[in-house]
Amino acid sequence: MPATFLTFAAGRSGRWQVPAWILAVAAFFGGVVGVVVAGQLEYDTLRDLGALPMLFVAVIEECAKLIVPAALLFVLWRRRREPSDGLVIGVACGAGFAALETMGYAFTALLASRGDIGAVEETLFVRGLLAPAGHTAWTGLTAGALYALAARPSGRRVWIFLGTLAGAIVLHTLWDSIGAILGYVVLGAVSVGWLLLQMRHYRTFTPAPSRGAQRSSHAVGAA
Repeated sequence: MPATFLTFAAGRSGRWQVPAWILAVAAFFGGVVGVVVAGQLEYDTLRDLGALPMLFVAVIEECAKLIVPAALLFVLWRRRREPSDGLVIGVACGAGFAALETMGYAFTALLASRGDIGAVEETLFVRGLLAPAGHTAWTGLTAGALYALAARPSGRRVWIFLGTLAGAIVLHTLWDSIGAILGYVVLGAVSVGWLLLQMRHYRTFTPAPSRGAQRSSHAVGAA
């Protein structure tokens, strides 16, 4: 399911030309780095506070998942600064994170059930089915807002990025706090719906012209 959703996001618009190797790197390292960093920070917080509120979990994980998209932003800086690229890369990182986290939950289910494969299959099925409405959507939203800020830096874009990150954290916190199927359906619809709206919005997004393009236009005007 995470891979299928990533394929859908990558092919949603002809303008989104993120190479497959970048998506593979984002999915692999986004998952590994995100899980390792989030796990370490959550362990340290648990050790210091004695309890780990769901809000802290959401803040740590949503920030950890942005490490790889932010690193790739500098790699792609001279070539493309499209927020749509950031959204797709964020979806890839979220998919990798969700896959590794699901493996951990499946292993926990295996131990808790004393080797019951049925419990493992149920965990894999449910978490795989819900993955597009969770980490993949949230990281896609925040990474897209980050790339939009890099493409057109402004105070307004800073607030949009911070608001998007805060929204993802709130959705993540609510997701971890509820235990009802209806709640998951509502939150999933909000997350995926928000992501689809951003996909549509980024189709008409125009990055700020580069300095070289600006110099060329001035030269033509002077001529």
